[in-house]
Amino acid sequence: MSIARAPQMTKEKKKWSALFVAALPLILIANQTQPPTPTTRSPRAGPADVYPRLDLTPGARNPSITQDNIQNTICKATWSTQSIRPPSANISAVKTQIMARYGLQGQPASRFELDRLIPIELGGSSFDLMNLWPQALDRHPGAREKDVVEHYLRLQVCAGKLTLSKAQDQIVADWYAVYLEVKASANK
Repeated sequence: MSIARAPQMTKEKKKWSALFVAALPLILIANQTQPPTPTTRSPRAGPADVYPRLDLTPGARNPSITQDNIQNTICKATWSTQSIRPPSANISAVKTQIMARYGLQGQPASRFELDRLIPIELGGSSFDLMNLWPQALDRHPGAREKDVVEHYLRLQVCAGKLTLSKAQDQIVADWYAVYLEVKASANK
């Protein structure tokens, strides 16, 4: 009986493999994003269609906004998401591209908001396609309810009640569960 050997890697393949491994940090820096901390997925509080597909939109962080600098960025009264948003001229084309990824070609773009799973005001990447998804505007719960969560979590982070990373993880894991908690506490 002969033992099969694994095929040998050619010099050319070794060279390209080494180049890719060496370039990977540069690719990540060029994208200027970091994936969210992996969390164990459990059943979510809301219906599936209020969330992005995590295979298409796992979320992405802006590495220039950290726990160490939130007082000079997202928590500073004069700071605005407008300072890091992409030019509005690019939004329409990006929205069309994202809608196609989600299989929504032919649907009126006006029915959707191009949303960021990790919002800019919580240190989410403004540009990374892995953070963008078409969120229905006419869906309840939907974009307006998620906006409430984004604002609430930002206030919690800026008050020191929650770390930036925890807030980002909460919104990725189940933004609607946070909304239900906020709503319940407001009704007390």
